[in-house]
Amino acid sequence: MPTSYEESVARLLGLVDHERSVPAQPRQKRIYDLRNVERLLERMGNPHRRRGVVHVAGTKGKGSTAAMVESIARAAGYATGFYSSPHLHSFCERIRRNGEPVSRERFAHLTDAVWPHHLDNAADPEAGPASLFEYMTAMGFQCFAEDSVDVSAIEVGLGGRLDATNVVTPEVSVITPVSLDHMAILGDTIGEIAADKAGIIKHETPVVVGPQFSEAMDAIDRAATEQSAPVIRVGDDITWRVEKASADGQLLEIRGRRDTYRMRLPLLGDFQGANAATATGAAEALADAGYSIDRHAIVAGLETVQWPGRMEVLGREPTLVVDGAHNDHSVATLLATLDSYVPHRNLVVVAGFSRDKRVDAMVELLAARAHRVIATRSRHPRSMRPEEIAEQFRARGIPAERIGITAHTGDAVSGARASANDDDLVLVTGSLFVVAEAREAVLGIEPETYPDLLPPDLR
Repeated sequence: MPTSYEESVARLLGLVDHERSVPAQPRQKRIYDLRNVERLLERMGNPHRRRGVVHVAGTKGKGSTAAMVESIARAAGYATGFYSSPHLHSFCERIRRNGEPVSRERFAHLTDAVWPHHLDNAADPEAGPASLFEYMTAMGFQCFAEDSVDVSAIEVGLGGRLDATNVVTPEVSVITPVSLDHMAILGDTIGEIAADKAGIIKHETPVVVGPQFSEAMDAIDRAATEQSAPVIRVGDDITWRVEKASADGQLLEIRGRRDTYRMRLPLLGDFQGANAATATGAAEALADAGYSIDRHAIVAGLETVQWPGRMEVLGREPTLVVDGAHNDHSVATLLATLDSYVPHRNLVVVAGFSRDKRVDAMVELLAARAHRVIATRSRHPRSMRPEEIAEQFRARGIPAERIGITAHTGDAVSGARASANDDDLVLVTGSLFVVAEAREAVLGIEPETYPDLLPPDLR
């Protein structure tokens, strides 16, 4: 008997979930090689061995860039697949067909399709049980194989070299900006982290590289040279210019290798201009490989792309912006662009963080700009207690009377909006999980909750 969607999610949540755990010790390696996921996929008939794959790694912007690539390919008339993580509101969002999340029924079908192969793998002494991410990666590949998609955008989950998605043979690889994140797993320096992400570069396969710190670019160049892979550099081979920006979007000009493109990009932030240039580079590389992607498709795809939770405006008077920045480089970039897109008087910050991140560095940046702070937490097991967050802001000079504390994101957003003037800006940031809960509260989205996984004080 087929499982229901609820049963399929419960089955998945019974697997090892590295997204919800924290390394027990510095530089802990959770996954030693890709043999486990390779054996699982082999049992399934190797659904990942398809043409038209664009494989996207990076610290920031990889989800936005992958979404842009998928939107461009769809605008060109291709059947598309898009695999990404984590999700905002539903597991179904992780596997998309032609821009839409799979239905709950399709999700349950895919869970059932992989399950017997997972059991065989678990019983194999040369393999083992799949983690949640490995299992869902197999589900994504199964979906795209069943539907015979033409182009699929595959977002790396974490790192690159040992990520479960790194079993594909892509048409083009993409590495978006690399900064310090997941240091306990990937490395202590930007160079080490970039070297891990450069593990997605394949032999003689073009790689489009977004703007990088020199240390990261050096590591990527070394990996590309070893693989004889052509490098397309955003900022050199492809450039972009923001002509006009507001809370409604930005007018952008991109000069690519094949053409010049002007469009109104609905996503906000200078960093989205860089992501759009990177996606354009990937689309042009697909065109080099014989795909029918012209200037009109690139413009149309970028003008219609949707990627919520990243510098997204959810309300006016006061302006309410949510952004899933979760490391200090992303927070710094966000703060540097806010004034250009959303002019405001005072900044009211709703802050929630995962405790395995560089929280002190993010707080340092936010405290320098915030007029008022409300500390909160998401339902995620890795979320930091709001009392700890508030203490960090107090230690950096925010008076206690300007710091609120609440364990529920919806209450934090309501309190921040009530305390702000019409010309102020309320910014929800620090974690994509907090952003998701803010969107649920403001837009009336029914949350998908898993009570057994809640932090004890939120059950």
